Amino acid sequence: MCLKTKNQITNRMNITLKNTDSVNAIVKIDIVKNDYSENIETSLRKFRQKADIPGFRKGMAPAGMIKKMYGEAIMAEEINKLVSEKLFSYIRENKLNILGEPIPNETEQKEINFGTQEDFEFCFDIGLAPEIAVDINKKDKLPYYTIKIDDELLNKQIESYKANYGTYKQVDEFSGKDMLKGTLSECENGSIKSEGLHVEEAVMMPSYIKDDAEKAKFENVKKGDVIIYNPYKSYEGNETELSSFFKISKEDVNKYNGDFSYEIKEITHYEEAELNEELFNRVFPEENVKTETEFKEKVREQMASQYESNSDYKFLLDARNLLEKKAGNLQFPDAFLKRWMLVSDKNRSIESIEEDYPKIIEDLKFHLIKEQLVKDNDIKLEEGDLITYAKRAALAQFAQYGMASVPNDILENYAKDMLKKQETVQHIADRAIEDKLIKCIKEKVHVDEKQTSIDEFTKLFEK
Repeated sequence: MCLKTKNQITNRMNITLKNTDSVNAIVKIDIVKNDYSENIETSLRKFRQKADIPGFRKGMAPAGMIKKMYGEAIMAEEINKLVSEKLFSYIRENKLNILGEPIPNETEQKEINFGTQEDFEFCFDIGLAPEIAVDINKKDKLPYYTIKIDDELLNKQIESYKANYGTYKQVDEFSGKDMLKGTLSECENGSIKSEGLHVEEAVMMPSYIKDDAEKAKFENVKKGDVIIYNPYKSYEGNETELSSFFKISKEDVNKYNGDFSYEIKEITHYEEAELNEELFNRVFPEENVKTETEFKEKVREQMASQYESNSDYKFLLDARNLLEKKAGNLQFPDAFLKRWMLVSDKNRSIESIEEDYPKIIEDLKFHLIKEQLVKDNDIKLEEGDLITYAKRAALAQFAQYGMASVPNDILENYAKDMLKKQETVQHIADRAIEDKLIKCIKEKVHVDEKQTSIDEFTKLFEK
């Protein structure tokens, strides 16, 4: 974690570290001409080769002229680049656990003039993470809530599969939640208006009509029937729904609040899948499920696995309270962090930072505690962990679309595609480390197993 907070001075790379307290320090970097002169000469030569100066062929302007015109700017750029490299190399090599990023010191930094100086001193404030010690053992007790997959929960999931894997077919008579497609024409005095709004292939579902009187007009209608009704009343003037139905802009919806003729061209009926082997194979294509009993058991296992992540999340929330109590009061470089947040985000105000700061520190404290536990317990990603967790994440995404089981080759390819994005890689790596940390905490403390219903489990979060 962070370097032990003692004042230390080192001649290496002309850098000095001075601790002002346990979580604040000043880094001073001394730069002399020998440190940067070669870099500046190299940059000037490269700049001269590309420079297009009036009166000279490209790249042929005198070196002295280039230096006089651009030398100071190039010097500033090269020195700033060198200072940044030295600063962050020093932080890495000394394993300083800093918070935020270094920012220029406001009191000890001397004025810099690149036109007259050869030697420079740069001063940076850094915020250090507090030292953290957390000791957990079997005397510590934490609850672990396992969600019971009762018959009601199981049957809901099965009904969901039956709905997701159903089929569409064309029918002649409307019922329930059927979808209609037809020709919509604006009416006037009971007849179709010659220059009125006309929509071909207008799609609607009468089950979504909000006005009961208008909805009743579609009871038992058949293909080919013509219905006179009021769409504006049907959807209670909802601009979003009506603009989509009329295929016009929201601004024009209110112009069409009268009756329309709707000639039914198609009626599409959705039929749920039957609970048979065809459904079993579609939900679990690689499991060879033959009977309803086997299918239900597979669904129960799958749900238990999916709910495990919920249980782990609740366990980590409960562990957080214990771990923060064990860590005790931690000191943070508050003034530095607030200043850094203000400098790094120009859109933020001092007032908004002050308002958000308590929550930021609360989350930062737990983040640092987790980091320390990961280090103390030598928790690392092993070879193959990323693809394993990527496949798990992919499977969870497929499950959201009702695909309970996905062929391994498809899952593997999908996971590999996910890992092509650096942002996704970092997210999956963080999740993998957190899962390993949860397992580690479970092994160290006394886990009090509790079975609970999904409703009872949800109520735990309300507290």
